Amino acid sequence: MADEQEVASIIVDSLYNAGVKVVFGIPGAKVDAIFDELTDHPEIKLVICRHEQNAAFMAAAVGRITGVPGVCIATSGPGAGNLTTGLVTATTEGDPVVAIVGSVPRLLSTKHTHQSMKALEILGPTCKTATGIEVEDQAAEVVLAAFRAATTSPKGSCVISIPMDIAAGKSKIKAFPSPAFQAPLFGPSPSQELDKVAAMIDRAKLPVLFLGQRASSNIVVSAVRTFLEKHPIAVVETFQAAGAVSESQAQHVFFGRVGLFRNQTGDRLLAESDLVITLGYDPFEYDASAWNPAGKLNVVHVDYIACDYGAYYHPQVELLGSVRENILALSERVQHVANPAHNAFTQNLSKELVAWKQQVDDTRGDATSLVHPLQFITALQNRVAKDTTVCVDVGTVYIYMMRYFFAYEPRRLLCSNGQQTLGVGMPWAIAASLTQDPPCSRKVVSLSGDGGFMFSAQELATAVQQGCNITHFVWNDEAYNMVQFQEEMKYGRSSGIHLGGVDFAKLAEAFGAKGFDMNDSSEIERVMEEALAHKGVAVVNVRIDYSRVQELAGNLVKDSVG
Repeated sequence: MADEQEVASIIVDSLYNAGVKVVFGIPGAKVDAIFDELTDHPEIKLVICRHEQNAAFMAAAVGRITGVPGVCIATSGPGAGNLTTGLVTATTEGDPVVAIVGSVPRLLSTKHTHQSMKALEILGPTCKTATGIEVEDQAAEVVLAAFRAATTSPKGSCVISIPMDIAAGKSKIKAFPSPAFQAPLFGPSPSQELDKVAAMIDRAKLPVLFLGQRASSNIVVSAVRTFLEKHPIAVVETFQAAGAVSESQAQHVFFGRVGLFRNQTGDRLLAESDLVITLGYDPFEYDASAWNPAGKLNVVHVDYIACDYGAYYHPQVELLGSVRENILALSERVQHVANPAHNAFTQNLSKELVAWKQQVDDTRGDATSLVHPLQFITALQNRVAKDTTVCVDVGTVYIYMMRYFFAYEPRRLLCSNGQQTLGVGMPWAIAASLTQDPPCSRKVVSLSGDGGFMFSAQELATAVQQGCNITHFVWNDEAYNMVQFQEEMKYGRSSGIHLGGVDFAKLAEAFGAKGFDMNDSSEIERVMEEALAHKGVAVVNVRIDYSRVQELAGNLVKDSVG
């Protein structure tokens, strides 16, 4: 029929109408029709990765940074299987992703044939929806449904499986227009519920605003800052809410980030609070059994979705709907907030939050000592712009960075705090670089441990090929240190943690990047400045000092569980 269009073309048109500007993937025969369409598209950049898992990581970073679902494409069989870790990380951590996987032609779908695999059954548990296109006329609707599901809270990944023969076929149902891909808007909660919560805040002697990852979008952050301008309430962030509080406001109301071990300034604040207002909180980051182990705190839940009600998290009130609209509505209703600046307890906590800065010099030792994490973080904080995107891989490096590196813009300091997935640092940095306007125009910083880096080091080739401007620091102690120190605390010894054997500076050079070595504390400033000044991809091998790492898990708040 004259009005029919190739399905692969319909899919690519759908991506464009959804606002997609970059697609990550690895080619294969089952998806080559889609790759062929993407190759000549004037508005969508096709980025070829070195492993499908990393393509999914990159797509997730695009979703987190821009709010538009990131897209990754993989062929059938092992290509689709390799997406699993990246997709479950995105779903757990609320990053919108649409993954397109190829499958064998329909005629062979019941056969034991080349690269045949029940991809939807394997990928289904990792994502929000997993749907197969069974006939050509379903293509446009299935793609649209995936984007709408990915952007509906809780956000996450969605999988589309398309047989090879359907991708090469034709359909009369074209791509839906851009407005169809927009996420639905929510309004505020009922007025009587808002009035009730406002009165609770007015009465509270130590109310705390506890920001979670669903409070880290630009529109919610703007509303939070509006509220804080009128009502200076004490604020605590989860790791993935980093940057929600502005620098000027942080001086008066910010009490740090909480997660993993219940021993932070924010933990002590929460323990003493008589009203905790959670905003966009998801227990995947920091379970309520950790910060409310007695289950006695008074909690108000403000989110897009109903809470996961249980023994440790049972809010007195749930304000459901638009988080932005609800916090703005509360801002208009609240009459009085207990200002933490007028409270001796919170003033002491404010001093405690930054006390480590005065202790940095104590960590230096002699000039030939290894690099202490706090020395490194202090130097980095002083050398990167406030709007620099910093991507942190999982490991001991992420505990230090998420506690001690200050960020004042949303989604500029990124970490994996749900699945705690090793290997995200470099792929996320690539995605952050490519989503800049224009692409690769400003420095992106990423960090990992030596263990985490080897999960995705092959993407150095992608970063160099794409012209990214990234400086990646590898905190190298030749071990899986985050596992090591916790094993030693449990058993008095460690097992299965030794690594080593890699010259990371030379590895970088082999991929066409610039390699640096930071061997001791005397080299921190010089090497860091040279590496950050390099235009292109640089990797810095940092000989890190983890001799005091067990302090990260010490001094737990007394009523912790376990």
